Amino acid sequence: MTAFANEPRPTTILIGALGGEGGGLLTNWLVAAAKAGDLPVQSTSIPGVAQRTGATTYYLEVFPTPTAELNGQSPVLSLYPGPGNMDIVVASELLEAGRAIENGFVSPDRTTLIASTHRIFAIAEKSAMGDGRHDSDTVLAAAREMAQTTMLYDLAQAAEVEKTALNAVLLGMIAGSGKLSLPDAAYEDAITAQGVAVDANLRGFQAGLTLARVGAEPVDPDVRRPPEQRIEIDFPAAVAEYAAHGVARLIEYQDLKYARLYLDRVKRVLVIDEAGKDWRLTRETARYLALWMSYEDVIRVADLKTRADRAQRVRAEVGAKPDEPVHVTEFLKPGVEEVAALLPPGLGAALSNWAARRGLTHKLHVARRVRTDTIIGFLQLWLLAKLRIWRRRTYRFAQEHTLMERWLDAVISLAPKDYAFAFELVECANLLKGYGETSARGHGNFSSVFETLVAPALAGGEMDAGRLKAAREAALTDPEGQALGQALTG
Repeated sequence: MTAFANEPRPTTILIGALGGEGGGLLTNWLVAAAKAGDLPVQSTSIPGVAQRTGATTYYLEVFPTPTAELNGQSPVLSLYPGPGNMDIVVASELLEAGRAIENGFVSPDRTTLIASTHRIFAIAEKSAMGDGRHDSDTVLAAAREMAQTTMLYDLAQAAEVEKTALNAVLLGMIAGSGKLSLPDAAYEDAITAQGVAVDANLRGFQAGLTLARVGAEPVDPDVRRPPEQRIEIDFPAAVAEYAAHGVARLIEYQDLKYARLYLDRVKRVLVIDEAGKDWRLTRETARYLALWMSYEDVIRVADLKTRADRAQRVRAEVGAKPDEPVHVTEFLKPGVEEVAALLPPGLGAALSNWAARRGLTHKLHVARRVRTDTIIGFLQLWLLAKLRIWRRRTYRFAQEHTLMERWLDAVISLAPKDYAFAFELVECANLLKGYGETSARGHGNFSSVFETLVAPALAGGEMDAGRLKAAREAALTDPEGQALGQALTG
């Protein structure tokens, strides 16, 4: 269609899935997400033989220009995939990735290959007189050589951990690849609209999304060992005590899986640390990362305010006798930031940006007094604390962990070049503390320090550990930020 000769071309997606793996539902989710984003989309499927003797191939084309901007015209989308023309190739099992590579659908100039590395053996493999298995290492090597980008993980194991289906994890991987210009909320809404095992599929989507963006292998053999055993085996004595406290804190804050992510991150720093420096970098990372990963949000605040030991502490502080009643009133002032923090990332960002554009971020607050010595008042905060299971899906969680990864990546990148500078960068995590305005001010100071002194160092500029330390100390001693401004410009 000549009218679109100079327009963006469609994003092409090829999915190879075995019988019963939900490839059709995965395709429906993608179509629904694209339509929600007003993007022209077309899909088709080519059925294969049932189960492992064949696979159904699904093909989609998504045009990146919204329909509203096409002036009534429609792009012509193809029904069939063409070798050398794929932007995304998705394989639900390793041999399916090998088939796609063999058929020319994976090319080094454009294809992102998303594949699970687990195996379901084909009939020919199982019926061979000897060992008829295909060599997985050969397929993996071909994948890394032939694709522009590879995202290869044992997604079946990830699905098992989340008690969900493989196709939901694959959807998260596709979203996390960044190849489609759709917000995360569009995919989540598509899952909800389909109405199939919504909660489980949302968990799977988030697992795939996190895996795609963080890039950590969730099925490393270390992960299956108890945290205590991992600490004993993997960490030197100088670090072990800090790591043990961090694990205990994060299990209590979230869950065991969260604590394991903490150990994975600390170990990344340990690998590049120096024993001759008494593992100082890893020790401080373990300390501040545990504090950062247990950041205070409204869920955490509600949890702390409804604990039995807090009620006992309040009675002790006011000197109440056992038979004397104590009235406890919690003063709360939730605003736009607190509401946005609890929403899914796409919706939270939209609300936060809307408020910021109108100068309402610090104006829309509702002052509340909640009597936690009453059943109704206590239940309000108790139910809010139970949202801990939702925390991983929130806007605040996405924000914090994106910033954590950037900080960790910078520490790991700069430590071999200037250990002292990397150490001071670790210490900068001390700026991130508190709740509400205190947290916002700390994040603002951290961002100022990072963008002014750390980002240029990552780009090959000067690394001045003394100046970084001075900026951090200025931010800690002057809440108004004037001293930090002078330290950064001086």
